[in-house]
Amino acid sequence: MSKSYLTYTFVVPFLLLFFVSAPVFAAQDKPIDTLVQIEKHRQDAINAITSQDFGIAIMNLNKANKLVSQIKDTISESKLLLTSIDLHYQIHNYEKASSDSEKVISLLQKKRNERDLARAYNLYALVLTRTEKFNKASVFFNKADEMFTLLNDDKNQSRVLLGLGILELRRGNPKSALNYFDAGIPLFKSFNLTYEEAIAQLSKAEALLKLEEETSSGKLILAKNALEIASNIIESNNYSNLKIDSYKITSIIAFDEQDYEAGERNLIKYLSEKDSIQQVYIAAISAGLDLELSLGGLNEINANLQNDLDKSKRSINFSKLTNGLSVALIIILSLLTLSLYKNNNLRAKANELLQDKNNELMLAKEKAEKASLAKAQFLSTITHELRTPLYAVTGLTHLLLEENPKENQKEHLNSLKFSGEYLLSLINNILDLNKLEANKVEVEKTTFNLKKRMKDVIIALKKSADDRKTKIHLEFDESIPNTLSGDPLKLSQILINLIGNSVKFTQNGDVFVRVQNLERINDKISLHFEIEDNGVGISKKKQKSIFETFSQGSLQINRKFGGTGLGLSIVRNLLELMNSKIQLESQLGKGSKFWFNINFQVSEEIGDESSPKNITYDIDYLALENKNVLVVEDNKINQMITKKILEKNKMNCLVADNGMDAIKMVKENTFDVVLMDIHMPGISGIEATQKIREFDPDLPILALTAVTIDENLDDFYRAGFNEIIPKPFKPEDFFEKIYRTIIAKTETIASS
Repeated sequence: MSKSYLTYTFVVPFLLLFFVSAPVFAAQDKPIDTLVQIEKHRQDAINAITSQDFGIAIMNLNKANKLVSQIKDTISESKLLLTSIDLHYQIHNYEKASSDSEKVISLLQKKRNERDLARAYNLYALVLTRTEKFNKASVFFNKADEMFTLLNDDKNQSRVLLGLGILELRRGNPKSALNYFDAGIPLFKSFNLTYEEAIAQLSKAEALLKLEEETSSGKLILAKNALEIASNIIESNNYSNLKIDSYKITSIIAFDEQDYEAGERNLIKYLSEKDSIQQVYIAAISAGLDLELSLGGLNEINANLQNDLDKSKRSINFSKLTNGLSVALIIILSLLTLSLYKNNNLRAKANELLQDKNNELMLAKEKAEKASLAKAQFLSTITHELRTPLYAVTGLTHLLLEENPKENQKEHLNSLKFSGEYLLSLINNILDLNKLEANKVEVEKTTFNLKKRMKDVIIALKKSADDRKTKIHLEFDESIPNTLSGDPLKLSQILINLIGNSVKFTQNGDVFVRVQNLERINDKISLHFEIEDNGVGISKKKQKSIFETFSQGSLQINRKFGGTGLGLSIVRNLLELMNSKIQLESQLGKGSKFWFNINFQVSEEIGDESSPKNITYDIDYLALENKNVLVVEDNKINQMITKKILEKNKMNCLVADNGMDAIKMVKENTFDVVLMDIHMPGISGIEATQKIREFDPDLPILALTAVTIDENLDDFYRAGFNEIIPKPFKPEDFFEKIYRTIIAKTETIASS
């Protein structure tokens, strides 16, 4: 490529563009030094506001305003107005803050600067709150909140939450105010907004003291805790105006605790300091007025100097144009040379980078495969370790329910039974989460009473709700049939996760659980489930990810409220498995509403979930009486539970501690069925079964095991097992499989 071609292609068009554009640039050029000075004065004013030196702040703002009036820069003007609003709001000059707010809103609406406009809305709403124009303040807070949500600006949105809390507190709604403060405080911590956090903690203490339904000791403890946090922040940052407000809260708490001396001392301190700071505010406002009057005289002088300034500008612009052309030519030639050199280097580096990335990907793939294998081994081990003690819990609960407990004990045992079933389901879903997301979990179909199931869920969560002083309300549509056919355990898991989540994030509030009959066609019914709370709520940004695995609102929420962030992910996957979808509506500080629609089949059977002989299972318990059973189990507690369950139904039971003893006992005795554990000392249950099959191919042998069996069914059947019963089990399932296996053997013998 020739030099003349390069010059023609690159240099000439650039020069033409430069010559055409130069007059425009010169005409539009702003005096950069002036803009820098304006911004410096504005930053000095902001620093002075932070250090409560309001006279200095006003002086710097007026200096900046003088410069802005000379160059007519609307961006700088709007920034100065926002700073002015903040200043006059803090010194209680609400009339000036209000007029500046209206001016900057009009200016920014024309310029369509959305972020600054949202800030202006929020500041104006704060001013309106202080002047008790509450309805108008609410409108501007909501406008600010909507704009910050669209801009994905969580930091400024947290400031709106603080404003809404202050608004509700001044309206006389302390409970609503607390929701906003609780929602905002974690965000202030995450963004290091110490001033806002201190205000929120002070306001929270004030709101708690105004709660009517709270017990005196309870609200005082919470208020003192909030005041202590606020005081530490105030002391660390020397927020003198907030320190004065803390005296008022301290005096109220002291009077509530009947410490009248401390109450009076802090009240006097508050009134005295408040009077002093008011004098500072008045002095600052007065200084501002004096400077504004001076500004009027200076404007006249500025007008006379403007013509001279314009002449100087034209001369300077011509010099800039000449210098600019020279510099541009040198830069273009340098850039052309540099680009050719860099292109060659970039090609070489790109090839090296691709090779390195390929090696990294291969290593990452190997690590992922090893991690996946380790995870599978861990899940296999932990499954057995968790299910074995859980079998003892559910088994003993069943036995206690069979022994005619007292009515008050029965209610507790039913709750324990329900919680055990839920825990088993939860363990299974946590351990098999990958399988759940891959839609490999099957939906079961049994008959259940929906209303009883709902009440069981609420009873299980009642203590958690009581601890947070929250009430759970059930609104159940009585037109829903008593018995439905579906998967009650998965439905319970969905509900307990959703209701538990609402309880966890609601303090001194209410959780409403609603079940409505949407439509019934023949034996198909569509139901609407809704869980609504008036807790802290979820931000628009977090609503997009809240149903992802291990996702929570924020790290601060995890620390404050606990939990794994797994519950809502399980809910989403389970509902998708049941051909439904979870929906969410929420607003920070106001609460959340989850809902879903799901279809069930209406059952004509009348089932009783509390009965151990649920009629949904076709079992002839009389046919099982006096049958001889061998239980092969190394765990003494599990031996006792299984033996007692069998003997309760009048079956004869012997126990073997290991596989070798089981083989010997089968040779020496006649058994109708063998219940074989898998993991045992010596030989495993699989090996023991294979050896028994060598001399007795027809004896019914059932695997009674806590291992994960979903992926190994074929291996179990090849080893010689007739059926598999996973531990923990429901007694109905247990006896149904034993009965079916024995009957199958009897029918085989009869036919032969």
